[in-house]
Amino acid sequence: MINLSSFIRFHADREPDRTALVFEGAHISFGEFLRRIETTAGHLQSRGIGPGAVVAVVMKNSPAFLELAFAVSHAGGIFLPVNFRLSKDEIAYIVGHAEARLLFVDDEFADKAAGCDDVTTLDAAARADTTVLTGGAERIAPVHRRPKDIFRLMYTSGTTDRPKGVIHTYSNFYWKNAEHGIALDLERDTRLLVAGPLYHVGAFDLPGMAVLWKGGSLCIHRDFDPAAVLASIERERLTGAWLAPVMTGALLAVPDRDRFDVSSLRWVVGGGERTPESRIRTFADYFTNGRYIDAYGLTESCSGDTFMEAGREFEKIGSTGRATAHVSIEIRDDEGRPLPAGEPGEICLRGPKITQGYWKDPDKTAASFFGEWFRTGDVGYLDAEGFLFLTDRKKDMIISGGENIASSEVERVVYEMPEVAECAVIGTPDERWGERVTAVVVLRPGATLDLATLSAYCRDRLAAFKVPKQLVLTDSLPRNPSGKVLKRLLRQDVPS
Repeated sequence: MINLSSFIRFHADREPDRTALVFEGAHISFGEFLRRIETTAGHLQSRGIGPGAVVAVVMKNSPAFLELAFAVSHAGGIFLPVNFRLSKDEIAYIVGHAEARLLFVDDEFADKAAGCDDVTTLDAAARADTTVLTGGAERIAPVHRRPKDIFRLMYTSGTTDRPKGVIHTYSNFYWKNAEHGIALDLERDTRLLVAGPLYHVGAFDLPGMAVLWKGGSLCIHRDFDPAAVLASIERERLTGAWLAPVMTGALLAVPDRDRFDVSSLRWVVGGGERTPESRIRTFADYFTNGRYIDAYGLTESCSGDTFMEAGREFEKIGSTGRATAHVSIEIRDDEGRPLPAGEPGEICLRGPKITQGYWKDPDKTAASFFGEWFRTGDVGYLDAEGFLFLTDRKKDMIISGGENIASSEVERVVYEMPEVAECAVIGTPDERWGERVTAVVVLRPGATLDLATLSAYCRDRLAAFKVPKQLVLTDSLPRNPSGKVLKRLLRQDVPS
């Protein structure tokens, strides 16, 4: 039986009082978690949910989010988590495209419910315990699932295109758990902070449910609050976390952070953008028993394809580490030919946790593979030891006057300026050069910056054709939940 509830039952049968979830001070045992899953699955079954039926949720983090995820699987259905930050029209597209039979929404998002005729709204009581909704439904036995059956659809964040429904099978999910268990040395005493949104692979999968698989526990935060996270690490003696880079930066910026005892934390998995060496050093100075693990992955692979190894963070600065045990990486050119070490090209992945394709989209599925190798759309290279270095997204490569310019290379230099808090470099239309290099910058408090100063600084450190020709100052950069800057939005908003 490979239903998701199977490993919850395993632990519930052996240690029913062991803590599975922590939320707002309440501890939910494996035994209680299983009861809620089985009862909620009975409720779903009474509403017509069975093998292949899609159930969507538009919810923030809560016990109910996970109870529904597991209950949908228990009833044989397909789980569809949707980004609650999306507009009503965007949600309608995803829910409609996936042909969801039921839609569950937090009450604060009730006005966004669209794309499905059968909508259930959850108040605070229901978010804390889904059996509030079940009306006395009976607990049911799990529906048998097979490795190739779909357990989840996740729609891409749309950094470059209309959202695509990524198919995750049970095989993908369980191989992902195995990979992360090995790479992160997960065990039954692992206590994981879950402060990122569960609709995203970072929070749900990196390593997320693999911790429950091992019998560990999850401490769930409904929203990310840096001081509350530090207090939670101290109170619950948390040992690990996934955090988007901007979240890690916020923790390190808490003014009175030294009043918290964070000695229990052993690791934080990051990624989504290059991590500056200064942030890794600041992290190590504060989390004295922990280490920052740069990683690389994407929705299509259930996250976490490479991890930086302990002790090599500074030797391999700029790298996201080496591939997990059963993932293979090749760098290929535009025709699909493998490239040698040190030469940049498209990052391609192969392995049992990689998606088989996109929901109802055979053309995009076919375009995303070189044979059995998945094309990530990211540009990078492998060094002689197999460490992966990210260069850019193919879409983010700027072509100016026939020259290819990696935006991340320019960003690295701009980030060195003391005036700069955040930066994104994009190509904007230029009548003469095709594209010009444009730096979009968030300044540090009290700082000022003009194009002449920026250009002079970059000219000493970059080839002339890479120096920004346009500077745009802004209050913030648009990011997706994994911390990646949404350059598509910047290209739309930045004046030509």
